[in-house]
Amino acid sequence: MDRVLEDFITTLRRSGVRISVSESLDAARALQLVGYDDRNLLKDSLYVALAKSAQEKEIFSDCFDRFFSFDFFSEPPPNESSHKESTEGLSDISRMLMTGDQPGLVTYMKEAARAENLSDIRYQTQKSLYAMRILERMGLSGLDANIRDLYQAGAPSSAATAARLEEARSYLVENVRSYVEEQLLLFSGYEYDKMIEDYLRNIKLSNLEQRYYHQMQGIIQRMVKRLNDLYSRKRKPARRGHLDFKQTIRDNVAYQGFLFNPRWKKVKIEKPNVVAICDISRSVSRLVRFFLLFLYGLNKEIIQVRSFIFCSNLAEVTGIFEQYPIEEAVARIQAGTDIPVLLARTDYDRTLRDFKERYLDTVTHKTTVLFLGDARNNYNNPQTQTLKLISERCKKLIWLNPETKPFWGTGDSEMLRYAPYCHVLKECNTLNHLERVVQSLLKR
Repeated sequence: MDRVLEDFITTLRRSGVRISVSESLDAARALQLVGYDDRNLLKDSLYVALAKSAQEKEIFSDCFDRFFSFDFFSEPPPNESSHKESTEGLSDISRMLMTGDQPGLVTYMKEAARAENLSDIRYQTQKSLYAMRILERMGLSGLDANIRDLYQAGAPSSAATAARLEEARSYLVENVRSYVEEQLLLFSGYEYDKMIEDYLRNIKLSNLEQRYYHQMQGIIQRMVKRLNDLYSRKRKPARRGHLDFKQTIRDNVAYQGFLFNPRWKKVKIEKPNVVAICDISRSVSRLVRFFLLFLYGLNKEIIQVRSFIFCSNLAEVTGIFEQYPIEEAVARIQAGTDIPVLLARTDYDRTLRDFKERYLDTVTHKTTVLFLGDARNNYNNPQTQTLKLISERCKKLIWLNPETKPFWGTGDSEMLRYAPYCHVLKECNTLNHLERVVQSLLKR
């Protein structure tokens, strides 16, 4: 396979485009037909052979434009000379710089980069190393020798040529460094983004810096989209399982009793009915933020949510999500804007009593109750009997605690007293934890 095409396919794969061997061979055959002469024709031909989904087509377009970029050395070197006599005795790279041979410089640089395997670059710390290797392979030592010899010659014209070469040397180094920077983004951008995403998925949300909030929201949107796509698909009729005898007899009456077309019983899939009760005190606020973004990003077709928040008292916020976009709704909830919630000391005593008196009817045998909080009650009455009542009425009571297990039951934590009434009790303080909880709700 053509080396340039091979490097381009490697770039696409590292950027997240799935390319099979057969698709690579299709691209090679397309290249044999169209060649490199017509840039637009080449792009369209490879586009058809290699890009499939809308996302892959977007990645392909960006990678192609950057991979086949020839914008380097586009500006002429400083004090460019057009006199042939001034380049006599100079190395190839020196002559190219003095005459402003942009195609020659680009070719030299790309050949040197390929010889030094620049496609293996992965980290920012490798930029200087690869830049120096490419410069040496292009002939930087010969350029330095020319500058030194011209200065030593002592003639005014030689000194002037040496000064021009010194400026041209800076021009060369700057363009090579820019090229290495561009290739770093091209070859490792996707892997770097993936590394950052893995880091953000596993970091404790309580330790998350605010500068990562925007990236976290993007990760959540992708996770939610995947779950929506997975669980919103229409189910095909069952092909095996328990035989539906009545339906089979009814459908085969036309065959005079011969059971040519068996029918199978279908399992009725009910949409999860969730009541989320979230602690918005300072110790849990970040986890609640991303949990609500996650939960309300899911389609209403696959999940029903009724949400409550509490700190010193309890308030329902379901209507906030119906009036405002998700991000704005979450911001208003955390700020307590137009919500009758007291943002003082956490009080599970009053919270559970409020829920029992005003909202207990929302819990049925089909309801999954999600409690999100650290169970730190400031030494108030824990109201375990009320939690027991909720547990007996609901389908499942899931408690998500952002604290690690060794801290449960220490100090003012009532977690060990609440634990007997929880069907599921999990440590939950990362994005991966949240995803697993939501997936468990959506399992059919």
